[in-house]
Amino acid sequence: MKEQKGVGRMWHLYKMGGITPAIASMLGAQNAQQMAFIRSMSKEQRKQSALEQLLDETEYIVFDLETTGFYPYNGDEILSVGAVMMKGREVYEDRSFYSLVNPKRRVPKHITELTGITNEMAEDAPDLMQVLHDFMEFVGKRILVAHASGHDKQFLNAALWRTSKVNLTHRVLDTMMVAKWLEPNREGYGLDELLIESGIPITRRHHALEDSLMTGRLWQHYLRRILSRNIQTLGDLYAYLSKH
Repeated sequence: MKEQKGVGRMWHLYKMGGITPAIASMLGAQNAQQMAFIRSMSKEQRKQSALEQLLDETEYIVFDLETTGFYPYNGDEILSVGAVMMKGREVYEDRSFYSLVNPKRRVPKHITELTGITNEMAEDAPDLMQVLHDFMEFVGKRILVAHASGHDKQFLNAALWRTSKVNLTHRVLDTMMVAKWLEPNREGYGLDELLIESGIPITRRHHALEDSLMTGRLWQHYLRRILSRNIQTLGDLYAYLSKH
């Protein structure tokens, strides 16, 4: 009965003043503002056409997520978010983002062993809405880069939909896909082996920020090779990647 009254109140507010006061009533002002920001950014990103951007002048956000498992639609949650900014081939290590996320569930033992994130650390972390807001604010309208991005995109999409009813509208470049195009005859395309092959030191794996920094250096390495092939724009790169 109480829940029905809450839904009825939200519907009344929606009819009287639109979705914002309805959301503010149900979620609280801060969460409503964060949700409005994320929705606004998603809408603006859909208007952007980045295909003519020069690869060597484009700003990128290289990011990585650590999660409690592999299935965001079956109870698994984001545990941490890390990211670093790049412009062209330059990695700006001083312009980075890192946050733990409270998953509102226990962290599996094997995930703690893999990532170093304990239940105590997770319990003290900010909630998902806050971290998503801060991360999307850091990203702005930049191109995203990740390694084996399917996992990260799936979790980001699930989180954005659950909190703000939007999908990820940013373009995402995948260093694994780029590696498969540049080196089609490799046996494997895991991050570790590509870092070793590219002469990039492996620091701390399965830490969202450290993985982002290493992936940024991998993208830097691949971007030099891409530009040497006279591929200049994002549109040119997508055209080549679509053939492989």
